Amino acid sequence: MTSNPNKAKTSWMKILLVLAVVFGAGAVFAGLFNVALSHTNTTEFCTGCHTMQINLEELKETAHYSNNSGVHAGCADCHVPKEFFPKMVAKVMAAKDVWHEILGTIDTPEKYEAYRWDMATRVWAKMKATDSRECRSCHNFENMDLSSQSRSARNRHGRAPDEGKTCIDCHKGVAHEEPDEPEEEEETEGAT
Repeated sequence: MTSNPNKAKTSWMKILLVLAVVFGAGAVFAGLFNVALSHTNTTEFCTGCHTMQINLEELKETAHYSNNSGVHAGCADCHVPKEFFPKMVAKVMAAKDVWHEILGTIDTPEKYEAYRWDMATRVWAKMKATDSRECRSCHNFENMDLSSQSRSARNRHGRAPDEGKTCIDCHKGVAHEEPDEPEEEEETEGAT
């Protein structure tokens, strides 16, 4: 039995063509995926829902938005991790805000305020669980010049690592208005 060299060459050419097409499609997908990730990390995208304008207006009143050094933090700087897998988890979790906007759960300022405590406590818990990872992109205890801080800040920042404290333990209202904890409804006498 003799093998046909032209047939073998044609088979290899088909395999190489398929691999080239798969590689090209993967490169295009990766590029588009990266563009989409970059777009969804912009403050303009994050505040596209009108209820998120509340957050934007609060942020504009802080040093994280406008300050004498010109450093500016947008939504993603505080709410989206830099590492790929934690970033993907954050993106999936952020979809719930869009979902609640569509459902009408938070689509007015009044409804938004009614859910603000719940939303804030989830963000605080996430930040606590990650040792304020996003805060530490810019702020780090080891890099702080404690001597240039007020005595109170110097004392607290100096003790915080030893006490196991993280940024969010003390700085809950730093970029957005800190919501009031809802009062628990008192049980009425004689109610069943």
